[in-house]
Amino acid sequence: MTAIPLVPTHPGLPIAGSDERFPIRRAYCVGRNYGDHAREMGANPDREPPFFFSKPTDAVYAIDEGLPLDDVAPGHVPYPPLTSDLHYEVELVVAVGVGGKDISPDTALEHVWGYGLGIDLTRRDVQDEAKQMRRPWDMAKGFDASGPSSAIVPVAQIGHPDAGRIHLEVNGEPRQQGDLSDQIWSVPEIIAALSRTITLKAGDLIFTGTPAGVGALAHGDVVTAGIDGISTLSFVVD
Repeated sequence: MTAIPLVPTHPGLPIAGSDERFPIRRAYCVGRNYGDHAREMGANPDREPPFFFSKPTDAVYAIDEGLPLDDVAPGHVPYPPLTSDLHYEVELVVAVGVGGKDISPDTALEHVWGYGLGIDLTRRDVQDEAKQMRRPWDMAKGFDASGPSSAIVPVAQIGHPDAGRIHLEVNGEPRQQGDLSDQIWSVPEIIAALSRTITLKAGDLIFTGTPAGVGALAHGDVVTAGIDGISTLSFVVD
């Protein structure tokens, strides 16, 4: 009888200041959660409730470590196939430590274990085509190595930041700049809304949306990004 192939366990994300790791169960993303970004994407931020999509767990990885099994070197992101319009989106990442459903915004932060910084890479041309044809976005958002991220910083170290500069540069040129306080839906409200449609569990990550200024990346571009008081990251697009 042919042996069943063994699937390697996802290593999760490193924890800042520790040799331990934060295991990843699922990765959710909030769409258009900054007013200026919603407007640049043609939406009305004053009327749109939060909506969510997902990335595969193994698409989210520690950029400082790379993806050895997929031959992705530390500090590098492969330019994906089947696109000529790869976009960056810098985001605050929430790491869930205590699960639950129908969570109240008043108690939502009790479910957060830590925070990090992630880049939601997007095949924009694939997404635009999917929108026009009323098809799912999966291949626009959930491709290999589409979620390079920083280490997770525990709440015990930084508390629950609700303000702070979030930014991204390409080849040293500022492209995105905003503040966490600019989010349409706060972290507690995001957790509450998401927990009404699925049951959150420990190990879930939530990418909380991006400010305006999203744009295309080319081979050889150097990307740097950060959220004040949380983390920074950088990578080269191969």
